[in-house]
Amino acid sequence: MDCKRTELAAATPDKPIRAVLCGRHLDDLRHLLRDFPVVEVEGNPDVVISHGGDGSLLGAERDWPGVPKCPLRDRRMNPKCPAHPDERVLNLLVRGELRQSRVGKLVARTADGRELIALNDLSMSKGIVTSSVRYRLWLDDELYKGQIVGDGLVVATPFGSTGYFRNITQSLFRVGIGLAFNNCSDQVNHIVVDRRTVIRTKVLRGPAVLVADNDPVRLDLDEGDEVTIVQGEHETMILGLDIFRCRECYSLRQNGV
Repeated sequence: MDCKRTELAAATPDKPIRAVLCGRHLDDLRHLLRDFPVVEVEGNPDVVISHGGDGSLLGAERDWPGVPKCPLRDRRMNPKCPAHPDERVLNLLVRGELRQSRVGKLVARTADGRELIALNDLSMSKGIVTSSVRYRLWLDDELYKGQIVGDGLVVATPFGSTGYFRNITQSLFRVGIGLAFNNCSDQVNHIVVDRRTVIRTKVLRGPAVLVADNDPVRLDLDEGDEVTIVQGEHETMILGLDIFRCRECYSLRQNGV
């Protein structure tokens, strides 16, 4: 992730920030925004403010791809870090002082032209709960494993490594693309490959299902279907990601505060 200061100009009462609001309990967010030079719009926004957790941010990116995002945690559902109250974050936003993070995405394409785009991760899992999925894996057209048997495969971005990838591997990574092998019959260690790597998998025995992030859209895969996964050309900008994912906030959540 390439981090810089935001390119958004500081807002003024005469020239407020145009924002689309996404997520949960938006009336709470609207109440907060009354004290700031931010106007809610339905189109052509300067920024999208997501209110909730990681899922709200992912949904905001699906609905408004490429538009800068400013994520705020919903205090009803998520513990708030005392050092980062919403009022402080919004004040930094309107002053143009939030840190900017550019985050890459993954693109998955099937041979028949179906496509999914993920900010967090792509997950191929078994289509029948009681049956494993068997698949073959190539990295840059070099065979990595002739057959993997298990619950599936998770391919994650650094941004998404705090999700399913971490749950499976108990680890994180900062650069590249991570592959986590979920509940394999033979032990297969997770790997992190260069972001330019072309990942290709073929279903040897299905059915299997491919999903991206928390998107309800799913791609059904049958025996013989192949999926190619690469890092996409486009990035999204997230404002205040360092605050949204501060370690103190994670510590509060893990301790049930």
